[in-house]
Amino acid sequence: MEQEITAFIAYLHNVKQTSKNTELSYKRDLSKMCHYMVEQGIDTVKKISTTNLNSYVLYLEKNKFAAATISRYIASIKAFFHYLVKEHIVAEDVSEPLKAPKIQKKMPEILSTQEVVDLLEQPGGEMPKELRDKAMLELLYATGIRVTELITLKVEDVNLQMGFIICKDAHKERVIPFGKEAKKALLSYLNKSREAMIKDETEDALFVNCSGQPMSRQGFWKLIKFYAKKAGIDADITPHTIRHSFAAHLVENGADLRSVQEMLGHSDISTTQVYANMNHNRIREVYAKAHPRG
Repeated sequence: MEQEITAFIAYLHNVKQTSKNTELSYKRDLSKMCHYMVEQGIDTVKKISTTNLNSYVLYLEKNKFAAATISRYIASIKAFFHYLVKEHIVAEDVSEPLKAPKIQKKMPEILSTQEVVDLLEQPGGEMPKELRDKAMLELLYATGIRVTELITLKVEDVNLQMGFIICKDAHKERVIPFGKEAKKALLSYLNKSREAMIKDETEDALFVNCSGQPMSRQGFWKLIKFYAKKAGIDADITPHTIRHSFAAHLVENGADLRSVQEMLGHSDISTTQVYANMNHNRIREVYAKAHPRG
């Protein structure tokens, strides 16, 4: 089974052009299933039946895995078996009857406008690292891009004069504007800091670490935790909290959902709709508190 999983990951990389994180996630999920099947005496993908897969899902539920996690495992299994059928490794797709558990959608955690301001004001010095941190935080909130998109930006992806970035993935690219505060922070970083931090003049990554290498996801996570604590923000925020806050604040201030969808890179507007629902809930709360007969 490990051989087929390795071939599937190679297919994702070469044909589907998936990201490294996506490939690692699939490999992790499928290796877990493989381990379970081997323990049940099943050593090849051809021996796996729908009953075996259902037993695996029951095992996950019995061991209190979250519904979202089980849904992800099932999605990985379905993608894997679709590939096996396509490549004529197995005769039928035994994963087709699998049903993902219903997931209760939780409203995303967002920061208030003041909390965002407090966070963005933390790196206020003139040291190269502080100028970089300020530029990264300002650009993240100004554009709502994902952390992976932020750390993979190239210098050439930034148009300072027109005030936008070009965000690329394997299938498309999108143009996202940013405002004067992000522009100011980027100019300070590029003019005063980046050159002092890079070790190789051919390095094209926009944001680099103290070793002159492209910034890592882990490095940025630590950075955002550090400044959140410094700002006195109690919430356990992540880079995605800033993305949610960007979207929620835009919708709250009258931005149309289609534009927000385009900036976030959502393929389905129903994903973006959650921010409108948050705004409706907030309006109802304000009404209930303020109206004499609320």
